[in-house]
Amino acid sequence: MLRVGDVAAMPLPLGGYGACQVSGVSGDCATVCALDWHSDELPTLDDLASAAPLILDHHGWSGRPDALMVDSSDPPPPDFVWLGQQPVHPDTPPETNTLGAWESIPRSVAFQRRWDLHVPAAAKAAYRDATHGPVMVDLGDVPRTMYATASSLTLPAHLADVRWPALDALPQLTTVRCSGPDRGLAEALTARPIIQSLVWDDPPHTVDLSTTHLTTLTISGTGPRLLRLPPELIDLHVEGEPPAAVEAAGEGRWIHLSIAAFPGVAPNGLHGVRRLDLRGSGDLSLTALAALTDLEWLHIRWNHPHGGLLDGSRLSGFSRLHTLRLADAYGVDASSLSHPPTSVRRLDVNGIRRSQSELLMARHRGTPVRVTVWGAKSDAWLASNIDNPLRDWVDDDEQAGAAACEAYASALRAIDHLPAGDPATATRAQPILRHLIEQLNTIEERSEIIDTLRREEAADAFFDLAQRAGVTDSEAADWFDEWRDF
Repeated sequence: MLRVGDVAAMPLPLGGYGACQVSGVSGDCATVCALDWHSDELPTLDDLASAAPLILDHHGWSGRPDALMVDSSDPPPPDFVWLGQQPVHPDTPPETNTLGAWESIPRSVAFQRRWDLHVPAAAKAAYRDATHGPVMVDLGDVPRTMYATASSLTLPAHLADVRWPALDALPQLTTVRCSGPDRGLAEALTARPIIQSLVWDDPPHTVDLSTTHLTTLTISGTGPRLLRLPPELIDLHVEGEPPAAVEAAGEGRWIHLSIAAFPGVAPNGLHGVRRLDLRGSGDLSLTALAALTDLEWLHIRWNHPHGGLLDGSRLSGFSRLHTLRLADAYGVDASSLSHPPTSVRRLDVNGIRRSQSELLMARHRGTPVRVTVWGAKSDAWLASNIDNPLRDWVDDDEQAGAAACEAYASALRAIDHLPAGDPATATRAQPILRHLIEQLNTIEERSEIIDTLRREEAADAFFDLAQRAGVTDSEAADWFDEWRDF
């Protein structure tokens, strides 16, 4: 149980240790504040005796302590090292309205350190002095008017020669999206350390970002044969074909890797990865991950068709793996998982057959593994709803969730009965789609079930149906915003 004054050391992205302290406990929530501390080695409690709260002033943060409200029942990551108790610093807030997860605390420290150590003073001043007024941005095509405070920019794909100095009109630009050849992109990013996120579709065969200051990179489409990464990179998202070879500091030791398909083998050059997110369909063989011997955190999410976890006994081969998370694991057989003891200390499962949930809990009873299961569903329910994008709503409210699933299923049947390829189909789909939203409005009025996550799920389901009927994306977006009350 968390107590006010508890202090933990935590490994940071990009290396070293930070620290945090529990500054308040109220009911089911605790306030945890990052401390202004960094060391190469694990600190002692005495080292942290005078540590003040970390002040967030990077980017748009206004200079407040880095405090977060977490769920007290949610255990801290197993790699946090609890050192003991000490008095709370007088500048540390005892409560906050900022909700979050434990895992975000070390990331927050890393982003503040990046700002302090690697962003030049002139770039910081320009970011803070930017005013919300229109500026002309001429990338070499048709000049466009943007707000000076714009944080994201998409480069025109057809533009062969880019006028990169135009980016300087946007001092708060942190994210760039592009596709195709480099065209001087890497050099432009290197010169602008304020830009920390890049989304690149169909990049060239060789991508060298090693001198940039990126912390987040997303590549999609046809992957590069060779990908050189910057030393400050924290997140690498592979949405398309994985790169054939990667050059990264420590073989990717500091990188949180996400791959939107189950790989045949671990990417060459990333065998030092410790945090891995996988999202794919069908069966996953852990043999494909055998080279990732330093793996500590593994999250697997299944899409349709929901397969199983093959070679589950190989989990015992990952001697550093402490956290395993499975999502939409409706094809997973609990008996396929390694029987304790293994190094795993936390097993979270969101979405599993109820029969397998009971077996999973029994299998780990009396072991050091903390098992959390939610979203368990009966075989009968899954037989009718496994492909329904609103299926998880029943986890919040069984009656409202079932009504939402039926509303979507009814709309899907009606859309699928419309003639394909008929120009009038989009028009005929309008009342069907409107009726779906009206039903969701009624459900929300009665149950108040639609939070941010459920709203996003409803939007995805709506836009998928609209696309099936040939409704344009812009028209579908207008309809959705006009009709919904949630």
